[in-house]
Amino acid sequence: MLARSKLEEQGLGTKGGTPPLAETGSPLPPGSHRDEDVTADAWRAHRKHVFVLSEAGKPIYSRYGSEEALSSTMGVMMALVSFVQSGDNTIRSVYSDQHMVVFMQQGPLVLVSVSSSGQSEQQLRQELRYVYNQIVSMLTQASIERIFQHKKNYDLRRLLAGSEKILDALLDLLDREPSFMLSAVRCVPLPCSLRDSLGQTLQKAITPNLVFSILIAHQQLVTIVQEKTVIEDARLEPSDLHLLLNLVGASSAFQAGEIWTPICLPCFNPDCYFYAYISYLDPPDCTVCLLLLSTDKEAFYAVAECKRKIEEAMLAQNALAAIAKAHSYSVSQVGVSDLRHFMYKPFDVPDNHRQLTQFTRDGVPITISGAEAGRLLDLYRDLHSRIHSSSRPLKLIYHVAERETLLAWVTSKFELYTCFSPLVTKASAINAITKLLRWIKKEEDRLFIRYPPKYSTTPNPSRSARKAAADQHDTTDNGFLSLL
Repeated sequence: MLARSKLEEQGLGTKGGTPPLAETGSPLPPGSHRDEDVTADAWRAHRKHVFVLSEAGKPIYSRYGSEEALSSTMGVMMALVSFVQSGDNTIRSVYSDQHMVVFMQQGPLVLVSVSSSGQSEQQLRQELRYVYNQIVSMLTQASIERIFQHKKNYDLRRLLAGSEKILDALLDLLDREPSFMLSAVRCVPLPCSLRDSLGQTLQKAITPNLVFSILIAHQQLVTIVQEKTVIEDARLEPSDLHLLLNLVGASSAFQAGEIWTPICLPCFNPDCYFYAYISYLDPPDCTVCLLLLSTDKEAFYAVAECKRKIEEAMLAQNALAAIAKAHSYSVSQVGVSDLRHFMYKPFDVPDNHRQLTQFTRDGVPITISGAEAGRLLDLYRDLHSRIHSSSRPLKLIYHVAERETLLAWVTSKFELYTCFSPLVTKASAINAITKLLRWIKKEEDRLFIRYPPKYSTTPNPSRSARKAAADQHDTTDNGFLSLL
């Protein structure tokens, strides 16, 4: 209760509601994987386990089973890390016939992935970094380091109580969403005129110290507007937006009303908070969500007024109805025979170094079951690993399997993964890809944010948003250290 009340003092709460982490901390339903017997075969049969522990061997998080039941297992993991470190070395991975164990140490935290999924070490390490960054997004890196400098055997679960649901949701997304593998963001397919109009609406509804205005729908990006000085020295990375999307999607508390909560964007600045205003614009459906990020923790009412203006403008344009109708397109719309599925990531987006990296993919056909969709993603992961191999990178892979033919291609302009029927020839696949690229070129203004809009709210244009956030960190208690 002390931790929760302190969070509320720091602005982690709702206007007339409950703090988002309070909702996630509600009792887990019967049969939850937290109650799994860690000695049972069913627990061992999971494709991927993820563990987080401190340097002192204190359990912090486990994807399956309770941390208490796994304390001895995590102790063995820390013993391996310490043993290798005693020889002036670092343990990175352990291979067996069926499993790969990947270790990653980030400051005082140790993260471990035990996987039989067939993913590469690089891919598993990237997933562990996402888990670490999600923890940092709630506490900040500086806070975590200070906590363990003060008390090496501190139990970090005290501060993360209730956040297990957020980490669980992240790992579920990592298992089924290719955007993490591609390090890119997927946009809702929208007519260019509508997306531009929505961008202009966000541009007009601004207040001092507002840094990012983000509109999302169906857990995809609709449009994003950035403060001009942000772009001078930094940008919002796809991984930071992935963490924001996961935070919003993981808890139903955000559907209750207006949320004002501190949030850290680890890739932008791991040591400070932004203050995020989060509100759904279409209750009770709750598919279109507005995120406004400010560096001023006292700006709730000013930012809420921006939301009111945005909401009024969108209602006048009937934009919510148009967004609601915008769903993933079908591969049949491409008009390429034998093509079953594809993912496309462009590198030649105008002004690319100043905006989010994006990708597009068709919707998974209704004829493909959940298990088949997972199998297809596993195949793509294998291609991605081979294409981006550190020892032997490739440009083109043509892979013939029993149920499908796959072709992966990376050029200076794009990265492409395609799935065809099993009997397609290489020549036919190349011809099909030529047609696909023409279709994407014709539709690119609908599939991507080509020219991201900007605004200026900073009183002193020479002062960057990164510096403003750092200054804010210097003068603001993050709400956690005082608990020690």
